[in-house]
Amino acid sequence: MSIADRVNALVDRVVDEERITGAVVLVYQDGQPILEKAAGFADREAGLPARLDTIFRYASVTKPMVAVTALVMVEKGLLKLDDRVSQYLPWFRPKAPDGREGAITIRHLLTHTSGLLYDPALELLPEGQRMTLGLGNTNLSLEDNFSRHNAIPLAFEPGSRWAYSFATDILGGVLAAIHGGTLEEAVIQHVAGPLGMADARFHVTDPARLAVAYADHPGRPVRMPDPWVSGDEENWRTVFSPGRIFNPKAFQSGGAGMAGTAHDVMKLLEMLRTHGGHLLSTEMARAALSNQIGEIQGEPGYRFTFVGGLVTDPAAAMTALPKGAIQWGGVYGNTWFIDPAERLTVVSLTNNALEGCNGAYPEMLRAAVYGR
Repeated sequence: MSIADRVNALVDRVVDEERITGAVVLVYQDGQPILEKAAGFADREAGLPARLDTIFRYASVTKPMVAVTALVMVEKGLLKLDDRVSQYLPWFRPKAPDGREGAITIRHLLTHTSGLLYDPALELLPEGQRMTLGLGNTNLSLEDNFSRHNAIPLAFEPGSRWAYSFATDILGGVLAAIHGGTLEEAVIQHVAGPLGMADARFHVTDPARLAVAYADHPGRPVRMPDPWVSGDEENWRTVFSPGRIFNPKAFQSGGAGMAGTAHDVMKLLEMLRTHGGHLLSTEMARAALSNQIGEIQGEPGYRFTFVGGLVTDPAAAMTALPKGAIQWGGVYGNTWFIDPAERLTVVSLTNNALEGCNGAYPEMLRAAVYGR
C-alpha cells in the first residue's frame, strides 16, 4: 500500500470509530500533495461535513506562526535573538529563582528555555492574581494578565533547562510592541500575507466554516462546553473556551490564539522545509528546524528547534517518526510533522481535544505514513 492508501484507510477508520469527529489531513512529498483528505463532521449535530477549507482552532499550531514572524523580523533588523524581553515589554520582569530579575531573551522565548511554565496552578490562583494561559476566555490585556507573573519566581534560571510554556504569548507581545499594532497585524504583514495564508488569523475569517470543538468523553466525543477543564490536577490540566476566538477583548495569544485551515499550516511548514522561499534566508530557515537547545533535554527523545520538537532518539520518543523529523501539535486536536530526509510534510487538523493532539491518534497517523 502507498502512503496515501494507508493514511486514507486510517482516517476513515478513526472517524468510523468516532475516535475523531472531523479531520483534514494533508500529506505532501517534494511539495506535491499525495493526499488531501477531509473526513467526518465539522458540526456533527448539524450534519455539516468537514471540508478542505474548514477552519479549526489552532491552539499551539499558533506557535510556529508567531515564531516564524519573529525570525522574519530578526532578519529585517527589527530585533535580535539575544535582546532582553524587558527592552520591549518593561512591564514583564519576573524574578529568577535567586531573586534577581530574570534575564529572559527572545531566544529563550523561542526555545522554551525561559523559566516560564504552563503551570495549571496559575489558572487556580485567587481572582486578581489568576492568569489565563491562552485558551481560557478573558477580558484582560496581555499586560494585565501576565504582569501578574512578576510576583511569581521563574521555575529555573533562563537558558538552564527546557520546559514547555506560554513563552510564545510573551513573544507575541514583543512583536506587537515592535510592530506598533496588534500581533495579528504583525503576523499578516511578515508571514501570513506573503505566504498567502488567507484564514490564519486571531479571529475567524468565515464563521460558517469554523469547526465545532469536541471534548474527549468515554464512549464518544461531546460538543465542548464553555468553559471545559481538561485533564486532571495530578498530571496536566487546562481551561478551554471555544468562544474565546470570538471575544475581541481577549488578548491575542501568541501561543494558542489563532484559527485557520490546514492549507495555511502547510504553506508555513513547506516554506521552512524548502529553506525559506522568499521569506527567510536559507540559513535562518535551516536554523528554524535545527536543535537550538544544545544538550539540554526536551521531551524524552527530543531536542527543540525554533518551531517544534526535533526527534533525536525515536525509541525514547516512542514514535514512528525517524531521527531528524520535526513535529508538534495543538491541543484542540492538531498535529504536524516535517521529515526533511524524505521531503515529507504532514498536517492533521481535527476538532477533537485532546485526542487529535495528545491521544493515540497522532502516533497512529505517523505509523500509517511510514507503514510501521
